Amino acid sequence: MNVFVTGGSGYIGKAVIGTLLREGHTVRALARSERSASAVEALGAAPVHGGLGDLSVLRDASARAEAVVHLAQAESGDEDLAAATAMQEGVGSGPYVHTGGTWVYGDTDGVVDEDAPWNPPPLVAWRRPVEDAVLARAAAGGRPVVIRAGLLYGGANRLIDLFYTQPGKRAGAVAHIGDGSAHWALIHVDDLAELYAAALRAKPGAVYAGVGGVAPTAAQVAAAVSRGAGLGGRTRSITLEQAREEMGGVADAFALDQRFTPARARDELGWRPTRTDPLAVLAEG
Repeated sequence: MNVFVTGGSGYIGKAVIGTLLREGHTVRALARSERSASAVEALGAAPVHGGLGDLSVLRDASARAEAVVHLAQAESGDEDLAAATAMQEGVGSGPYVHTGGTWVYGDTDGVVDEDAPWNPPPLVAWRRPVEDAVLARAAAGGRPVVIRAGLLYGGANRLIDLFYTQPGKRAGAVAHIGDGSAHWALIHVDDLAELYAAALRAKPGAVYAGVGGVAPTAAQVAAAVSRGAGLGGRTRSITLEQAREEMGGVADAFALDQRFTPARARDELGWRPTRTDPLAVLAEG
């Protein structure tokens, strides 16, 4: 297929483009700068110059594609919805794969699936109206799919690094919030990329939890990151208030206790995550 991708020069985007190309697709990728254009060209994709606010560019590029994968991070819910609308209008009845996240569920109280109720922290509460509007297009002949990704690791990870390089390493230990008993629903970036490729054949209106099925505790993750950073596995506890002072609202998301099953994507798409030892990967540094 001819696939149009946003966010192609980013952490997830690079993995997704690589997977799509390996599976025989051709890729055009949105690039808001010359640096981004060079990055996607180096991956083997053709750049489309513009940003998420350039709705006519998004609509035209999507109309020229057979499928769309939206990975770029919007600055607001309004921007994300406007971009999604333009791309869905452009691609018409072709697959449109939209990016969400598991944080919208809040604490899961055990292992849950995609139908669990939402209880999002303020950081991601804006996603609900966007995803509702995206999925509603299935009733009008569109092929929307939403992937709610877990916490990513592998490669040049930035999100976990953001957390652990702030309150932890300055004290010679890696921090976790409270007693560290909260579970983190992790997914390797390469497994997630393969889920995006598989989602191109999903039924309209499908929603998938992009998780690896392994959810270590925050304390276990902290110890692994500490070993990878050369700190000998040393960890320390900080309060949620301290974490908020360091990084703002994202601290509430890192404090969530979440566990999910990837069974739906396995059963409907044949997708199976194969990188199932996140602690070993994180301990490598």
